[in-house]
Amino acid sequence: QVQLVESGGGSVQAGGSLRLSCAASAYNYRRYRCMGWFRQAPGKEREGVAADCTGGSRAYYADSVKGRFTISRDNAKNTLDLQMNSLKPEDTAMYYCAADPSWSGSPLKGSWYAYWGQGTQVTVSS
Repeated sequence: QVQLVESGGGSVQAGGSLRLSCAASAYNYRRYRCMGWFRQAPGKEREGVAADCTGGSRAYYADSVKGRFTISRDNAKNTLDLQMNSLKPEDTAMYYCAADPSWSGSPLKGSWYAYWGQGTQVTVSS
């Protein structure tokens, strides 16, 4: 069963914005204690971008996106969203949504997440 489905990627000019969404079934969404966004550019390792393990009370961000990206959960739509502002060419990557029923002490560590989406491409041109 597909656990997570990302959408919202696309191509934008530097300085532009995109909003990514990660959809889950209502059943699975209620199970997830931690949810996060990860990205991987060609030739680079996958890195944690943003995560939430506290229902929005505490968010975690990679240093490279602090102040520009905002993670949130939409409980009405059963989605995890990532608002991406002031995009830079360095943000170009495939973005993946991840989730796990367990509470994590390292929310930006992807290795322990049990469920992953298929990814959505984000391309930022100069």
